[in-house]
Amino acid sequence: MEKIKRFFWLCSGASIALLHKCTTENTRYAGIGATIFFTGVFAALAASYALFTIFDNVWIAILLGLTWGLMIFNLDRFIVSSMRKEGNPWQEWLMATPRLILAIIISVVIAKPLELKIFEKEIEAELVVMEQQAYANQENEVKLRFQSEQDQLNKEIEMLNKEIASKTTERNELDKQAREEADGTGGTKQRNAGPIYKLKKADADKADEELRKLSDRNENLIAQRRAALEASQSKLQTELSQLEKQKPDGLASRLEALSRIATTSSAIAWASWFIMLLFIAIETAPVFVKLISPCGPYDHLLKMEEHGYEVQRIEHLAREHAAAKERLKDSAAAEADYANNRLDVLLNKS
Repeated sequence: MEKIKRFFWLCSGASIALLHKCTTENTRYAGIGATIFFTGVFAALAASYALFTIFDNVWIAILLGLTWGLMIFNLDRFIVSSMRKEGNPWQEWLMATPRLILAIIISVVIAKPLELKIFEKEIEAELVVMEQQAYANQENEVKLRFQSEQDQLNKEIEMLNKEIASKTTERNELDKQAREEADGTGGTKQRNAGPIYKLKKADADKADEELRKLSDRNENLIAQRRAALEASQSKLQTELSQLEKQKPDGLASRLEALSRIATTSSAIAWASWFIMLLFIAIETAPVFVKLISPCGPYDHLLKMEEHGYEVQRIEHLAREHAAAKERLKDSAAAEADYANNRLDVLLNKS
């Protein structure tokens, strides 16, 4: 049990030598260390699962997941151990704000992969829906590329048929007028094949000849358009048959699926939020413990030790300064002696 406690002390970033001097702080720092340790474990598990969905390789996922977990563990340990109790709550909260923001970001990063695992069945079902929608979108895109061409061909066929129908109506009307003129039911109301009948008959025959020529030409054009339409339809069916249903199975697709089911299901949305809040609470717990706890014996001992180091540093600087002044003083005296000697030599020569 003592070894476990010492291990958690180490995880907390606290000085083990100082903790031995203040036994009342042992449990608190063991709890802080345990929170930091298990946050790193959760980070490693979450990263391993997320990386497995990317690389589909267990060993790569485990190796990179452990690396990520150790990085989060070290970062949390640094955040907590670098906080100091200065006796000013507002100053402490201000100094802790960047650390809290960083802790929240880390919580979100850790929580998301675990959410993917927790809601794995729902995500798999949503991925099937996304696969079907993606295939339908591909089909629509392919059909849309051929749609304008086929619509144009159908429009031309319709226009050609309308030309034939219009000319047929005209020919039938002229033929009817010629018959009515011949049997006396129309026109001059005289039953005979007179000159007026012959003129109307000639118009009807002319229209019939024009209809024949128009029909021959248009039927040929219609056959060409229908052949082009069949070729276009055949090409469309070939491209549709070559489409493949690809199940979206990457990390980004799973995150999108989670977002979609959270949008449609309030229960999953609330569960997702509470999972994230849980990890935020776990990740920020060591920071909050440091903030809300009073300045204890460990903090006083740490401050005294750091103050001792500061005093030693100042004394060392003072000694260095005094030594430098002494060296300058000796140097100035030596220079004065040298100048006096030179002056004596010059005076003796003169």
